[in-house]
Amino acid sequence: MRRLLTFLLVSTIMATAQKTPAPAAFPTADELNQMAARFAPAPLNVDLSSLSAGDKKALAKLIEAGRIVNHLFMQQFWSGDLALYDKLQLDKTPLGKARLHYFWINKGPWSEIDEHKAFLPGVSAKKPAGANFYPEDMTKEEFESWVKAHPDQKEQAEGFFTVVRRDANKQTKLVPYSVEYKADLAHAAKLLKEAAALTDNASLKKFLTTRAAAFSSNDYFESDMAWMDLDAPVDVTIGPYETYNDELFGYKAAFEAYINVRDDKESARLAFLGEHLQEIENNLPEDPQYRVAKLGAASPIRVVNEVFAAGDSNHGVQTAAYNLPNDDKVVQQKGSKRVMLKNIQEAKFKSTLEPISKVVLQPAAQQDLSFELFFTQIVAHELTHGLGPHQIKINGRDTNPRMELKELYSAIEEAKADVTGLFALQYLMTQADKGAGAQPAPLPHGPDAERKLYTTYLASSFRTLRFGLQDSHAKGMAVQFNYFLDKGAFVANSDGTFSVDLSKIKDAVAGLDRELLTLEATGDYAGTKKLMSEMMLLRPEVQKALERLKSVPTDIEPIFVTADKLAGASPVKAKQKKTK
Repeated sequence: MRRLLTFLLVSTIMATAQKTPAPAAFPTADELNQMAARFAPAPLNVDLSSLSAGDKKALAKLIEAGRIVNHLFMQQFWSGDLALYDKLQLDKTPLGKARLHYFWINKGPWSEIDEHKAFLPGVSAKKPAGANFYPEDMTKEEFESWVKAHPDQKEQAEGFFTVVRRDANKQTKLVPYSVEYKADLAHAAKLLKEAAALTDNASLKKFLTTRAAAFSSNDYFESDMAWMDLDAPVDVTIGPYETYNDELFGYKAAFEAYINVRDDKESARLAFLGEHLQEIENNLPEDPQYRVAKLGAASPIRVVNEVFAAGDSNHGVQTAAYNLPNDDKVVQQKGSKRVMLKNIQEAKFKSTLEPISKVVLQPAAQQDLSFELFFTQIVAHELTHGLGPHQIKINGRDTNPRMELKELYSAIEEAKADVTGLFALQYLMTQADKGAGAQPAPLPHGPDAERKLYTTYLASSFRTLRFGLQDSHAKGMAVQFNYFLDKGAFVANSDGTFSVDLSKIKDAVAGLDRELLTLEATGDYAGTKKLMSEMMLLRPEVQKALERLKSVPTDIEPIFVTADKLAGASPVKAKQKKTK
């Protein structure tokens, strides 16, 4: 019966979808397999020997809960996503297998690294800008007019944890996540409670218990506070967090899950970066009036190895690190936590950055590629998300950059974190060279380290640009790359390679950082839009280099080997294996 209902639902969706190109215009099985090959398989084998017996059992429960997050995220991604996924699993032909595989990589029918272009018939040509957080036909103007007419509902309408729907009379209404996704959240909450009962770690018990309660109350504050205090060998992040998929406003949070095991040795080695954040904030290249005199709290760094990821954290390009929570009330009281996925970063470096360097760097510069500085720069990126303006005043009104910059915020914030991270590392390297203050011994410094930092960053810029200009990180990187080209800090060579001019890169980083920090501090939407319209593009020399990288994988496709051994192969993956 369920199969019949699914078939009827899919038929209805396809009958009412926008017009699509003729079937011949869609990729063949071979073409889809080539598209999927842009994601290099990366088996994730994680050592669990340090875990207690209770934590291993809890980990298995958390993996089960994480699998539910895929279901939650797909509901948010597009209204027809789950029905189409069910239909794809019925097609056992080579074309059907290829379609299912690439669908699962993207968690939908639009190719993330091809600017969300449809690769399946029967769907709109591009992913809806508002995903399934808003009615697909709702415009920005309609939503803003409704909010203006209902000021008492403004906070909820623009909040992280509600969807916007139309009732039977076509009137706009708000629905809390706890109601919209009630069944899945109840199942996930049950598994979190079971995991809490199995672990012997008090902080993990508290987070899982409070997060389970949040799934029904729709109030995530207490569990976010508990997540900031989480100090456990099993490091878990699960819930609605990032707002990238809301391309209308950047308001709505998508469900994701990271089930990790902590690397204590690496966490301790990198803790020094967090200890210098106030010093870096005090020296940011911006008007002193915008600096934060006292940062909210310590910013813990957790280096982990990923066992399992789901939802927003496992579609298309894989997350290498994350900085959460996004709730400014929590950040003010507790700061934010930076979680570094070391095994994911190692896989990306080996599968993508090393081969990219052989194309875009001159032979001598290829020797300067450094995993240590690649990894450290990502740490700095995540740390410096917490620097700069977070609470601002516009004409006497309390607000924040996210609300003022709206749909532009994600891209500009990613660019800000990139260049502020570079500025921070350069600042610490310079202080170490001078012997000033407490020398950050774990950080390489000196001319060789600076050259390796910026050369590795140049190569990594192409890695990010290949995600496509629909991606917030790639948008932010395009702004940076063009700015550095204009300042002569990045140089396009006649042989098609690129170089760093070390005499100019430091000033260029400081100059762009100043511009980005000021845009956020002043909530300058018009200025941000102007910058992005001028700089968010691929220049011919960059486009040519990207064309030469077509044979290099764009990213990785994680294979959750340890998770499947511990919790059994997931139903989704089992079906996928049968149809590949």
